[in-house]
Amino acid sequence: MTTGRKTKAALKGRFSPAKVRRRLSVGQSVRIARELNELSQNELAGLTGIAQSTISAIETDRVKLGAERAKMLARALRVHPAVLLFPGWRTEDESAA
Repeated sequence: MTTGRKTKAALKGRFSPAKVRRRLSVGQSVRIARELNELSQNELAGLTGIAQSTISAIETDRVKLGAERAKMLARALRVHPAVLLFPGWRTEDESAA
């Protein structure tokens, strides 16, 4: 009697890793992290001391994020600064050395 469900062994090798559908910019990574934390730009500005207009400019890639701002934003957004600074980094594609 078959249940209609395939075993792991039967499925092994039939799936491939998901493809990256879209590369994120630094600004997009900041916006996504902010939205996941359910913060407005004004609320994030209050937590970091970075002006709301600057946060807006970062999110639209009109202003570079920079290491110091990345650290302040990362603390408030509870992520590692690298998540914000290097959203498209893949160890398979690039060597750190």
